Amino acid sequence: MTVSLQAMLGLLCLASPIVAQKLDAAAAACQFLDSSIGNGTVLPTDGRYRNLTEANWVQTAWALPTCIIQPITAEDLSEAVKHLVAEDVHFAVRSGGHSPVPLGANIDEGGVLIDMSNFNTVEYHANSSVAVVGSGLRWGEVYTQLDPYNVTVVGGRILDVGVGGLILGSGLSYLSDLYGLACDNVVNFEVVLADGSIVNANAGSNSDLWWSLKGGANNFGIVTRFTLTTYPIGNIWGGVKAYTLDALPALFDAMLEYQSVAEKDPYANLMLQAFPLNATLGVVLNMVYMKPEESPSAFEAFYDIETIADTTQIQSLTSFLASQQAPSLPRLDWFATSFKPDAGLYKTVAETLTSAPELSEIQNLTAGSIAIGWQPISTSAIEAGNARGGNALGLDCANQTWLVIDVGWWDEGDDDTANGATLSMIDKIEAASQGTGNYVDYIFMNDASVEQPVIEHYGPENLAKLRDVQRVHDPDLVFQKLVPGGFKIPV
Repeated sequence: MTVSLQAMLGLLCLASPIVAQKLDAAAAACQFLDSSIGNGTVLPTDGRYRNLTEANWVQTAWALPTCIIQPITAEDLSEAVKHLVAEDVHFAVRSGGHSPVPLGANIDEGGVLIDMSNFNTVEYHANSSVAVVGSGLRWGEVYTQLDPYNVTVVGGRILDVGVGGLILGSGLSYLSDLYGLACDNVVNFEVVLADGSIVNANAGSNSDLWWSLKGGANNFGIVTRFTLTTYPIGNIWGGVKAYTLDALPALFDAMLEYQSVAEKDPYANLMLQAFPLNATLGVVLNMVYMKPEESPSAFEAFYDIETIADTTQIQSLTSFLASQQAPSLPRLDWFATSFKPDAGLYKTVAETLTSAPELSEIQNLTAGSIAIGWQPISTSAIEAGNARGGNALGLDCANQTWLVIDVGWWDEGDDDTANGATLSMIDKIEAASQGTGNYVDYIFMNDASVEQPVIEHYGPENLAKLRDVQRVHDPDLVFQKLVPGGFKIPV
């Protein structure tokens, strides 16, 4: 995969005039940035280039940018953005690169990848109970640096996930019932805007931008640092319970009971995952209680269901999160939908996810696999977000389930088959939830496929507000036009 800048330029004579102009502008910008920020620019001739282009989590997110820039300061990033905008060069921004969305955090020839990995510091301010966190960090790095102070932040449930992408997509956490989503706990965003200006967005300054960045993705600017509220944390009780696939009906009954209590215990949280094509994995239940209390009553509905493995114990939250594993196949996508808990609907969804003909299509792919995740969201999580200034998501204050289907496979040639089969299953589930009156008009961005119109589902009022804020802070729509990847605000 070694590619030289000269070889890229050699392609110009073979390309159409428009493509050639795009490649030429990107190559020239890379040469300029290489001279202006020095070691912060990685050209294709650099030995680091290949590893950096493949640093995104899975192959579906790999690409071959004309160059990669790694600014160290907000001022360096500001100068780079101003030059890219002035020269009309496309670019992408990468925090941790965990999303499998193609070109969501990467870009191909004719574009520049801005790698935020040098924004990697954590500053804990005990007097104000906040942590200032660099947007290039991953959550494992954040948690381990805060652990000595016995505090934590509302962040990712998998340690390898990047800070920036998770927060800007909203960010579901095992602490969300207590404190809201990750985005709800941002006290301040430090942002580089399209004109190169470096601004702060918080409740008192640029409050419209502060609200919009809570779910607004990469549509407004590049966040360099997040100031996050911290919370005291000691040991917790939690772990993984594993079951055979035939335990699913009982587990769905328990899930419904867990979600239907009059007052849900906000210290309890869980995620249920089923692997219908892998009897060895069966069903996995991640459960956590944010106090060191053995077998709390909040999970009573699950205790009589026979397990094949059980790792629950009193431990640190970081240790618990270290046990949360992401799939490891080279090609991945995921699709999301939402609905209210209902016994009849849960039965229909379970049947769809375990017997749909689309499962055979996926199983017939090389290394074809599928995982279905049930994520219960309580009203307390939504109320906590509203109490912290609200967000752009347009969430109904109702108990609901955010369902995600992860599909994995081996060969690039199977992309369309895998994605099509999974989207078909999501369509069937949405039809069932709409038919029973339990559909929730929300798609969780962090679990969504690029084929899903996420921001349209924030509701017409929030969508209109996002457009207005975009035109205030990015009047030329730079992040709409020059940053093509990710979930865009529909125009």
